[in-house]
Amino acid sequence: MAFGQILDNPISGERITFRKTAADTDGDLLVIDLELSPDGHVPGAHVHPHQEERFEVLSGAVKFRRGLKTIVGRPGDTVVVPPGAVHRFMNGGAEPARVRVEVRPALRMEELFETAVALAKEGRTSRRGMPHPLDLALFMGNFHAEVRAPLAPAGLVRALMAPLSWLARHKGLDARYRRPIARAPQSRRDARRPRSRALRRA
Repeated sequence: MAFGQILDNPISGERITFRKTAADTDGDLLVIDLELSPDGHVPGAHVHPHQEERFEVLSGAVKFRRGLKTIVGRPGDTVVVPPGAVHRFMNGGAEPARVRVEVRPALRMEELFETAVALAKEGRTSRRGMPHPLDLALFMGNFHAEVRAPLAPAGLVRALMAPLSWLARHKGLDARYRRPIARAPQSRRDARRPRSRALRRA
């Protein structure tokens, strides 16, 4: 991806504009501007095992959830999600919302976003934007360092997904992952930072 490049997810109502890429920061940081339509949302609750996400609300309202805890961010607010925290977010108002998002380290998040949007445009997701089961198995396997299912142990998820991954490969659904791609630079920082289990206000 390059500075200013835009991805539109027609299912989740997310528009992603890239401001700093892994190539710009030697893998240390990814910066995007995220616009959420009035019903825009991340497709589901998830965990980033090695990455911190920092959300600075620029306009509108954004609702962040972790379990029963809810934080509504408004312009000027910053919400930090540490590695390992289960979270999700959505537009919290009636108008579009804009958020500046920083992800440290970048890892392969650019490719993850690109793949998620491609699946949505190809009709291979649910109405909430989650990939269909066979695609989800491939997606989780290919981006295991960037995103994991909430609550369930990673080993159990891999065991449950293995038969679906085999079937997906047998059907040739893994073609997109077999294409030569430009890998993000490895961050100079240790990706395995200490984990915190709570959302916190910066």
